[in-house]
Amino acid sequence: MKNLAKFLLFVLLLSAGISLLYDYRLKHGGLKISSVRRPEKYTLASQPSVDAKQVPSLEALSRERRELVKSVIPAVVAVKTSKRIGIRRDYGVDPFDFFFGNSRRFRSPRDEARVQNSLGSGVIVTKEGHIITNTHVVNQVDEIEVQLSDGRTTKARLVGADEQLDLAVLKIDVPGVTPLKLADSDTVQPGDSVLAVGNPFGLQETVTDGIISWKGQPNSTDFRGDLLQTNAAINPGNSGGPLINVRGEVVGINEQIVSRSGGSEGIGFAIPSNTVRTVLESFLKHGRIIRGYLGITSRAVQSSQPATTDNKGVVVEEVMPGSPAAQAQLQPGDIIRKFNGRDVNNIVALRNMVGQAELDKNVELGILRDGKPIEVTTQIKEQPQDYRTSSVSPKGAPSQSQNPAQSTDQDQIDNPLSAIDVNELTPEIARQLDLPNNAHGVVVTGVDPDSGMAELQKGDVIEEINQQPIASVSEYKKIAASLDPNQPQVLSVCRHRVRSFLVLRPQ
Repeated sequence: MKNLAKFLLFVLLLSAGISLLYDYRLKHGGLKISSVRRPEKYTLASQPSVDAKQVPSLEALSRERRELVKSVIPAVVAVKTSKRIGIRRDYGVDPFDFFFGNSRRFRSPRDEARVQNSLGSGVIVTKEGHIITNTHVVNQVDEIEVQLSDGRTTKARLVGADEQLDLAVLKIDVPGVTPLKLADSDTVQPGDSVLAVGNPFGLQETVTDGIISWKGQPNSTDFRGDLLQTNAAINPGNSGGPLINVRGEVVGINEQIVSRSGGSEGIGFAIPSNTVRTVLESFLKHGRIIRGYLGITSRAVQSSQPATTDNKGVVVEEVMPGSPAAQAQLQPGDIIRKFNGRDVNNIVALRNMVGQAELDKNVELGILRDGKPIEVTTQIKEQPQDYRTSSVSPKGAPSQSQNPAQSTDQDQIDNPLSAIDVNELTPEIARQLDLPNNAHGVVVTGVDPDSGMAELQKGDVIEEINQQPIASVSEYKKIAASLDPNQPQVLSVCRHRVRSFLVLRPQ
């Protein structure tokens, strides 16, 4: 008892000492507190630093932008999706708590499930309530809910979705909606002012402004193809939202970004409104996408193996039996240079021309065969439903497959992707990486630190190489072995729920 009493006395003395020391610091230390609080005198600036009359153009621009945003916001919606995923519960810690920390749980005596929620954007384009968004926003979900700008929420019905074009059409039954007009994207030019509107990070009706930085042309040799590039900030959640011109028209649907961090770095891409209109009308009139079909697999003319003086055109690698290409008697090794008199510079150009061609009408193809120009005639048909999707790129372009006879040890040495280690993407890994439901490709397991590919990270999923879809490690290796080491390579990468382009340039 004596020891306890001594201990308690020590504690009391120590507390008293600390209290006295604190009071001393308050009275004699650096920070003094007045016992009587007196109002402080202050004077705020009463005039702006610049008179509005001195900047009339900026004042007018601000007012006009305000009116523009006010006019388009009612047509922009938040797209909220949910998907119920069944899981097996074990005793102890759930290994998926880390990946689904924000998910809600449903329990019953027999099963348990988690609901994955995600956010995207969309835009109303018809008076009947049809909404355009990206396929990757609504693909393979159980429920779609749309939130309007006035706060109302309603269930949405999926009318149709196309993974190759990454466009989907939704329908809501809400009277009195005001749609936005789809512009003629063929008239859009670099330098045009635009606004990107959407719901990045779940923030409703976020608006960023910029310009059209670059516009793809039908004969473009650039990997961006027919997409519109903008420096207006596009962040996660902006997917499916509209890119607006100064007249409040939709010139594009925001889709992807080029990013090192996963966030906006001023290089975003939008699907042109003319493509959007074609998809919308095809779904509403026919219930499906009407896609033109030539019936070839192909590759680009490579500079390391020049077949023409300008390295332009598309090399036929395989002709599908019974296809329009077979009707024209195309042969492997032919180089398609003309399509109805228009230059075919690359696969993207050929894809666009085939897609725009009227079905069952004669078209003339100008080709080089053994170095000699010849012309053949055929008719573009609708792509068969059982057509091998593995042989077309995400937007309908013929894929570039490697001719095994062209593979050499030197090709393997010069493979520009040799510094990247990849593995198969399994459903389990996709869940752990929190990938979209339609993610595909190979997962990066390692990158040589001396390769200069710092933008690529372990856990990234490579979905495409130069617009060629990847479904397995064997396909990845096959395409990688056929790449020209002297040319830039473009990877479509999915990191968590953000898709972006990564350009690997020759060292």
